[in-house]
Amino acid sequence: MRAAVTVSLVPEARRGPFVYHVDGVASLADCCRRAAERGFDAVEVFPAAADLLPRAELQASLAAHGLGLAAVGTGAGWLRHGLQLCAADRAARAAAVDFIAAIVAVAAEAGGPAIIGSMQGRSSPDVPRETALDMLADALGDLATRAEQLGQILLYEPLNRYETDLFNRQAEAADFLAARGLGGVRLLCDLFHMGIEERNVAGTIAALGPRIGHVHWADSNRQAMGHGHTDPAPIAAALRSAGFAGHLSAEVFPLPSADEAADASLRSIRRLFA
Repeated sequence: MRAAVTVSLVPEARRGPFVYHVDGVASLADCCRRAAERGFDAVEVFPAAADLLPRAELQASLAAHGLGLAAVGTGAGWLRHGLQLCAADRAARAAAVDFIAAIVAVAAEAGGPAIIGSMQGRSSPDVPRETALDMLADALGDLATRAEQLGQILLYEPLNRYETDLFNRQAEAADFLAARGLGGVRLLCDLFHMGIEERNVAGTIAALGPRIGHVHWADSNRQAMGHGHTDPAPIAAALRSAGFAGHLSAEVFPLPSADEAADASLRSIRRLFA
């Protein structure tokens, strides 16, 4: 099991659940160094856009510190520009796909997949849920094909009910992907969202098996594991039984500090997956 930590390059996400933030003090290289010094295997990066990701610095930092690229997030498309895959306007949907496709390309260049989470969008008075699901399937199919051509999978993240009404539970999302023939898409199991929506987090993970592509390792309060009320032991056992060998990525608040959140996350992973 590989441990990863999140790094945000988006100023608007300063209060978001990312351990390290690139700002006027810390550079991307600094964040990668701190991740490596603590013992992480990889970083998960959240850029403002594909053309704003410092690709040379990223690749040099990964190489210098022996890190992998766990994944690259696309959520800034929603956070900054309000882009979503289920927009009523065709041109807006195309802009959302283009935004994600560009990140798919730069992520693959550095050896990682892209994540579709908040940019999936939701239904609206102009876009009934069934129509939104058709839009989502079309976009995921297009983007998964692009990712496959670059040697990568595409990660799809079901969110909790307060963020989307498309898919909140992992099994329903898995059934949807299978029914629509979206074999190039893997599920991102975020333990924070699952703690809100799933009746049995560990049971759901065990049942999903190879359909899991990535895990956001977070406690019930979106802090580092061990700072909320999640029992990670059965979840770890379920991941082992599911044959998961991907990244457990700490997408958590930098509390009480970034390094302390990173250390707590890594301790829990190493303890459970030694």
